[in-house]
Amino acid sequence: MAKKSKRYTEAAAQIEAGKAYSVEEAVELVKKTSTVKFDASVDVAFKLGLDVRQADQQLRGAVVLPHGTGKTKKVLVVTQGEKAKEAQEAGADVVGGKEILEDIKKGWLDFEVMIATPDMMAELGKLGRILGPKGLMPNPKTGTVTMDVAKAVKETKAGKVTYRTDKEGNVHLPIGRVSFDNDKLVENFNTIYDLIVKLKPSTAKGVYMKNVVISSTMGPAIKVQAAVAK
Repeated sequence: MAKKSKRYTEAAAQIEAGKAYSVEEAVELVKKTSTVKFDASVDVAFKLGLDVRQADQQLRGAVVLPHGTGKTKKVLVVTQGEKAKEAQEAGADVVGGKEILEDIKKGWLDFEVMIATPDMMAELGKLGRILGPKGLMPNPKTGTVTMDVAKAVKETKAGKVTYRTDKEGNVHLPIGRVSFDNDKLVENFNTIYDLIVKLKPSTAKGVYMKNVVISSTMGPAIKVQAAVAK
């Protein structure tokens, strides 16, 4: 196990072992225990009682945070004709059709989110081996395959985040940065928490919300009281 820095150890000492904090307390602590000199990201991790081998227990989608994430993502829209103009007017960083797909085949990946109209998916599907492992392939469940490209671009720029259960049934999402006001981090957290609760599959057995923690980049994890997370 890697040795923890003195700064990390001092930060972790402020957190009571085994204690689950209220959201407000946890947010206050996550800001106090940030160990880096830059404006660290604040993230939430849910450990869920799901059997992700069952298709209906795999959670995937997107949510717009009321206060964004503190980071503006570079957006590529793959479309053609009138939709290309709509995407540009909405603020897309790069807009292109089949020619941009040729650039991607050659290794160009200078974007963080790809949005595409349905008519481009047949061609995009051929790039699955490149885009899939990097999480860049557009998907209807996350709202990135759509005819309403303007809405998708604006939501992504405003702080839309995607979520997906990993093979252990965990979901990780950003809720902002340590520079955010406490109440904004709390509101972003509650927006995600409420969504995760509503998404509980009817087939899920046992305890659903097993554990919830928030942490800053390279900072210690702080357990949140799941039952009173609102």
